[in-house]
Amino acid sequence: MLTKRIIPCLDVKDGRVVKGVRFQGLNDVDSPVELADYYSRSGADELVFYDITASAEGRKLFTDILTEVASRIFIPLTVGGGISTIEDFDRVLKCGADKVSVNSGAIRDPDLIPRAAEKYGDQCVVISADVAKIDGVYRVFARGARENTGMEAVSWIKNCVENGAGEVVLNSIDTDGVKGGFDLEMLRAVTDAVDVPVIASGGAGCIEDFVTLFREIPKVDAGLAASIFHFGEVTIPDLKKELAANDIPVRMQV
Repeated sequence: MLTKRIIPCLDVKDGRVVKGVRFQGLNDVDSPVELADYYSRSGADELVFYDITASAEGRKLFTDILTEVASRIFIPLTVGGGISTIEDFDRVLKCGADKVSVNSGAIRDPDLIPRAAEKYGDQCVVISADVAKIDGVYRVFARGARENTGMEAVSWIKNCVENGAGEVVLNSIDTDGVKGGFDLEMLRAVTDAVDVPVIASGGAGCIEDFVTLFREIPKVDAGLAASIFHFGEVTIPDLKKELAANDIPVRMQV
């Protein structure tokens, strides 16, 4: 059985890591470079770096900070924020990213994913979907969860995968920062619809939330979290020890 991945997320605004609740009320946390280095040494399997206001502000991603982050870590790095063209993919990959995450750019230009997949390979293209349940229906949001596109989320994600996205980061807006557990219902709907790795994001509040995630939805490949790692509420070594104790396969640090 494939090992489950544990992935810290760096939400970066104005060159600093920030964290809020349901994408609102952002508070300063730390330097992305120092945090990335810490997580790399602590046994994280991968790292996600989001320039969270690039799309909303209509600008390019901060490549200077990204380059420094990439130079300090020895684990795969996924990068997103303001990715709207093939040139953006190229620029971010040249800064040291291993995978490129796209959300609003793919909503504006549905051809972006197939073109990127053709040029760089499916394994490089990640669809990051910000999703909330509106009147009983999962809807896709754009521009850093600020704009309801009205699109039904599961069919949208499935279409992105069919067009070349090799991985899905499923961000639950409803549970983001709330620390009440992952959105299992939404994750189940998406993992049943696609056959590529799905990363669960939004809602982790304790170690048991990860145990529940992987037990309840074995198809989920990875759990992503931010604040519980940033503020030391859960350490990655402790989390992995508990997962292993529950017969959930993880990569243990040597």
